[in-house]
Formats: sequence, C-alpha cells, structure tokens
Amino acid sequence: QSLVDQPVLPFHHQTPARIGKKQLTLLEEAEGGFDQFTRSYKSYGVQRMPDNNLVFKEWAPAAEALFLTGDFNGWDNFSHPYTKKEFGKWELHIPPKEDKTPAVAHNSKLKVVVHTSAGERLFRISPWAKYVTRHEKSVIYDWVHWDPPQPYIHKHPRPQKPRSLRIYESHVGIASPEGKVASYSNFTHNVLPRIKDLGYNCIQLMAIMEHAYYASFGYQVTSFFAASSRCGTPEELKELIDVAHSLGIIVLLDVVHSHASKNTEDGLNRFDGSDSCFFHSGPRGEHSLWDSRLFNYSGWEVLRFLLSNLRWWMEEYRFDGFRFDGVSSMLYHHHGIGSGFSGDYAEYFGLQVDEDSLVYLMLANHILHTLYEDCITIAEDVSGMPTLCCPVQEGGLGFDYRLAMAIPDKWIQILKEFKDEDWNMGNIVFTMTNRRYGEKCIAYAESHDQVLLSGNLHSSKTSLLCLIAGNEFGHPEWLDFPRVGNNESYHYARRQFNLVDTDHLRYWQLYAFDRDMNRTEDKYGWLAASPAYISVKHEGDKVIVFERANVIFIFNFHPTNSYSNYRVAAGPPGKYKIKLDSDGIQYGGHGRLDHNTEFFTEPMEFNNLPNSMLVSKLYYLLP
Repeated sequence: QSLVDQPVLPFHHQTPARIGKKQLTLLEEAEGGFDQFTRSYKSYGVQRMPDNNLVFKEWAPAAEALFLTGDFNGWDNFSHPYTKKEFGKWELHIPPKEDKTPAVAHNSKLKVVVHTSAGERLFRISPWAKYVTRHEKSVIYDWVHWDPPQPYIHKHPRPQKPRSLRIYESHVGIASPEGKVASYSNFTHNVLPRIKDLGYNCIQLMAIMEHAYYASFGYQVTSFFAASSRCGTPEELKELIDVAHSLGIIVLLDVVHSHASKNTEDGLNRFDGSDSCFFHSGPRGEHSLWDSRLFNYSGWEVLRFLLSNLRWWMEEYRFDGFRFDGVSSMLYHHHGIGSGFSGDYAEYFGLQVDEDSLVYLMLANHILHTLYEDCITIAEDVSGMPTLCCPVQEGGLGFDYRLAMAIPDKWIQILKEFKDEDWNMGNIVFTMTNRRYGEKCIAYAESHDQVLLSGNLHSSKTSLLCLIAGNEFGHPEWLDFPRVGNNESYHYARRQFNLVDTDHLRYWQLYAFDRDMNRTEDKYGWLAASPAYISVKHEGDKVIVFERANVIFIFNFHPTNSYSNYRVAAGPPGKYKIKLDSDGIQYGGHGRLDHNTEFFTEPMEFNNLPNSMLVSKLYYLLP
C-alpha cells in the first residue's frame, strides 16, 4: 500500500524522483553500475595489490601537486610524488621492498603533502584513511596505515531483521563505571551480555566514526572511514559486532553524513587547499549553528565518497543498517534554523528544499535496500517531511523508519513543568500517536539529547522502542563529556553498571521491569502490530487504556486515587490475565495484584468496542 498521502499530490512535480533516476542511469553508464561505484574504498586511499605493490589514489582537484610522506621514507616531503590524472585524481604506485614485503608497513604513519596554487604546503590525512590515532600530548590525529597480517574474520552471519525493533542506544566510550574512555573489548565482554539479558534485539552505536573532539558525542566527524581509535582497533570493533550477531542482536551505525568537522589537518576541510572540494564553497558550505562544513551532494566524487562510506561500514564491519543523523538539516537550505513546521505541505516543497540532499538520500536508500535486503535505515527528521518513509520507486526517500523525537521531549516537559495531578492524558496520547498513518516510527523513550546536561528521565510508564544505555536501570546522573568547562573530568562520562549489581540498591528493580517488558513484547509483538485502539484517556481519573496486538494496556497516572471494578473495553472476547504489572514486588512495588486472577469479558459494548470487562483493582503507584 502506498504511503503517499493525498495532500502531497499537488506537489508531485516537485519531487526529486526524476533527478534520482537520472543519477542512477549515469552511474550505470559511467561507472559500470552502483555496485562498483560504491566500492570505491577498494580503489581510493591505500590499496595493497597481490604482489604487495601499493597503490595510493586521491581526489584533490584544486591541488598543484601531491606527495606522500611518512615513516617509510624518513618523512621526506618530495621523494614520492603522485601523478595527476583526469578529473582531479592523483595516483602513486610504490613497489614492494627487496624482500617482497610492502614498502609501507602496517601501523606506520603517513601524510599526504598538498601543494596549492598559492604556494602553500599542506599536510593532510587521506579522506579514505581507515585508522587514525592521536598521541596523548597532541591535538592532531595521525594517519596510520592499517593492514594487519591477520585481519579479523567474521564467524557469525547477520541475524534476520526482527519484526519488532527494541533498540539499545549505546556509546562505547562511556559504557563503563570507570572514569576513562571504555574500549570495544569492554563493551563486547561486559555490556553485550547485559543487552542480551534485557531482551533488546538491536544496538545503535554512536560516536564510531572518528571525531577529533570527544565532547562532540561523535557528531563532528573528521575521518569517515576510520573507527574511533579511542576505544581500540578496527579488529576489536569487528569482534564486537560479530559477537552481537552471535547473540541474535543486530547493530546499527549512527552515521553522520549531514555535515563534517571544520578541522583541516586531520579532517576533510580544505583537503586540497580550496574552500570547496567535498563541500559547497562560501556560506552554503557552512552550518552556522554547528560550526561545521556542509557537503556538496551534487558532486560526483562527493557521491562516490559518501555512498562508498555506507558500503564500507556494511561490508568491512558488517553493520546491519544506519541511523542517519541530522536529516532535517539536510532536507532544507535553511537547515531548520529559525523555521517552524506547522504541517502545511507547502513548507516541504519549493525552493527551500535542497534537492541535491534529497537525491543523495534516495540514492543511499535505494542502493542499501537493493544490495542488502534486511538493511535498516532510520531518519532523524523532526520536520515531518512527507514521503520520508515512502519507497523510492514511488518518489519517496526510502527510509524504513522515522525517529519520533517529540516523545522524549514531552516526558521531560511533563516531569519538569507539571505537577503529577496536572498531567494531561489527551496531550500524552496525542504526542505518542502523532505520526503519519502507516509510517513506521522509532519511538524514543529517551534519547541521548535528554541526558546531556538536561537531567534524567526515569519512567516505567511508557512502552519503548529505543533507550539510551544505562537508563534502563535509572542511571542517577546526566552525561557530560570531559571538556575545559569541567576540568576535563570523566566523572559524568560513564555509565555506572555496578549500581544494578548492588542488591541493597533499587536499580536492579527498574532493570528487571525493563527486561520483562522487552521479553513480554518479544512474545506478543505489539510494536510491529497495527496501530493501537485507544479506548480511554480520562482526565479526571488520569487513566489511559489502549489495545494493541490483542494485549490491553492500562495505565493509572493518578497520584492518589486507586479504582475498584474499573470497566475496560475489549475487542476480542474471552479470558484475560495479567502478564506485566509495575506493582510487582520484583520491580520494587507492593505486589497488590494477583496474577492468577482471570478476567472475563462480557458482550457489553463500551467505548466503541463490542466487549468489556471489570478490572477488580487499578492501583495508583505508591512511592
């Protein structure tokens, strides 16, 4: 069934589908198909041939000359010049040493020396670098040639795409109680077993793409093909993903293609000495709020770079899909700055829309879903762009899911601004259900934005699809990365998993509720079911009741009132039993409900459903 709704039809001539089809045709004609085009990581950067000959290839259209320097030639800036090719490309071939080993050894340092038309000599990291590291006393990253003699070999196949996504949002560096940057190995051995026990079937990894500034949460990317070396080696990240797959957990990468760091010596910015290269020149290439560079998505080599980047993470590391960050910024020339979205379709079509960005996202989704049947793509869009999750062949952008970003913001607002007795049931229901019909959404219970210096949200009152690591057990502190403003402290850049293992504290009880909620969802599958039927949103009683996947959910939000023989509407007739109860003793409750009680429906129409039943006790949540 098409997800293109009727109001979009007057704007169908403004959709970028025709441009996307033209780009695909050009790829087929000029590059031998998108499969080959998106494997350009096998020809750019550094490639070792079967005879150990090394081939270096870069795109630097504004450069006057390119040289390679590094440990291998004693840092001679002129001994190894690249040869200029057509379309701004440069190549260098280095034969093996006399003993037939590669001239550039594994784990040795390199730099590209760029000579500009202005007479500058610039030292750069290859945009295709697979590994970069930083010396403890340096602020600049170094390009390290990564070609291990025994690369990691994946042992386990990708799990099948789950019918319901239960996502555990994670940052490897903070995933430890210790005040330091945690490692991939720590996550593999200490965190993955917890995620499996909790019943999550998907991990979203943030801050994997290398970023020079740790406190950016990974959103100021400097090296797009390099896994962050703060947490370990590329092989250790591959092991993490492989072990997750062995546990039946899929892994998504938080991919940042919406912008890039302004860093020059260890970033993409001014790689060839020009203001453009990978980015728009002038004001269009600058994001005024993020202080970062904006890609020129119409550029052929930019498309090669970004689309190949997606293939790299899918092929080399075996990620299962992507959460595309900052999609709202990509969609519009105004990047959402100073612009509100009322839902008027004229806001989503017209000159304010960046067609180049839309075409890139269409190409990315088309290629990913064509090559990887079970690939999952999620768009972080807060604008409500129509056709975002519509198939590419119907003129849409082709995402599988949209992030429902308003939900965690609503919980924060309620907890901070309203007394318990003033919670508005209708407003809660509206926020939870405000989405385009038929469009799949990732419903954040809480996102990383809510734990960055904004206080914590601890609530067992929502069913959830995505949760930030640590808050499944009510982590007691916010998140703040080491920076000048906090004296480079790691105190808040950690997750205290030790708390949930301490019997005399109550964190394990919230952990247990989160675990059992996920396991119950796994059994009944309500997250993948048809939309819920909401039968009650009673402002006086502070009660919400809805039915989904033949499961009835009853929430009493009243701060002081309990109810006896509360009538609840039911669709299917028959016998009902309690399957999950937040008042259970194991969750820190009082155990006031008997799970052996059977509730029988009556053929009595109630709230527009044919059947109903009396719930003997509906308690409010005691402290």
